Amino acid sequence: MIYTLTLNPSLDYIVELEEVILGSLNRTQTEAKFPGGKGINVSQVLKRLDVDSMALGFAGGFTGDYIESFLTDLNIKTDFVKVNEDTRINIKLKSGQETEINAKGPSISKENFESLRQRVKRLTGEDTLVLAGSIPSSMPQNTYESLVKIGRKNGTRMVVDAEGEILGNLLPYKPFLIKPNHHELGQLFHTQISTCDEVILYGKELVNRGAENVIVSLADKGAVFINKEMVIIASVPKGIVKSSVGAGDSMAAGFLAALEKGKSCEEAFRYSVAAGSATAFSIGLCTKEKIESILEQVTLDKKAI
Repeated sequence: MIYTLTLNPSLDYIVELEEVILGSLNRTQTEAKFPGGKGINVSQVLKRLDVDSMALGFAGGFTGDYIESFLTDLNIKTDFVKVNEDTRINIKLKSGQETEINAKGPSISKENFESLRQRVKRLTGEDTLVLAGSIPSSMPQNTYESLVKIGRKNGTRMVVDAEGEILGNLLPYKPFLIKPNHHELGQLFHTQISTCDEVILYGKELVNRGAENVIVSLADKGAVFINKEMVIIASVPKGIVKSSVGAGDSMAAGFLAALEKGKSCEEAFRYSVAAGSATAFSIGLCTKEKIESILEQVTLDKKAI
C-alpha cells in the first residue's frame, strides 16, 4: 500500500473577482474550495491513475472534517490524527494576478505526533510512504528524519519531497525516491542550477549521498532521472501552462503509479514527466486521459553514467 503524509494540510479557498479594491466591499465572481497539501495531491492523482493509497497527517475542526469527507467521496482512504485546532484555510485570490494568503495551521502536540509515529510504525516492507510538503512551525525540524528512521527500520520504501537542509539530512537513510526541482536542488548546494548538465552533476552527488532514485524537474527545459545504473534526460510536451500548482506532486504520483503497474524505472520516469506536464496544462490536477494523450511526446535520452 502507498501511504501519503501531509503534516500541514489546508482547505484551499479559491476566489476570483474582476478587481480588488482595498478598504471596500468586494464581491466574488467565482469561488471554490478544495483540500490542499502535497501528500493529499499525490493521493488524488494516484486515485485518478487507479492506484489506491491512504492519506495520513493531522486534521482538526470543521475544515479537517471537510477534507476527510472530500477524500472519502473520492474513495481515498484516510487515517488522520485528530488535533484540537482547526485545519488551516489558505486563500487564493485571483484578480489579474494571483495573491495567496496561507494560514499558520494548528498546533501539533507531542501526543499528536506520537499518534502519527504509531501509524508509521505499522507500515512494513510491502509499503511505501510519501513524505511531502512543509513541517508545521509547532513541530521540530527533524520531524521527517524521525519518521524516516522508523520507515528505514521496518523496510518501508520512503519517498521524500522536501527542501534544503531537511532533504539533505534524510539522504543517509537511503530514500527510495527524492524529487526536488532545479531551484530546490540549487538551494541544497548553495548554487543556481539552470541546465540538465548541472542537474546531472549535482544529482549524482545526491545518489552518492544515499538517494536511490532522483527526479529533478526544470520546467519547460525538461527533467532528469538519475540512479546508480542510469541517467536519463526527458523532454517535456508542448502546451500552454495554466498552473504549476501540483505539477511536482503529479510527477511523484505518476512515477509510483507506473511502478505499481509493473513498469520499469525508465518507463515510470516517462509517465512521471507526462503527469507533471498534464497538471501544468490543466486547471487542477491531471487526469489519466490527459496524461496518456501527451505521453508519446515525452522523449528520453539516456546518458552514460
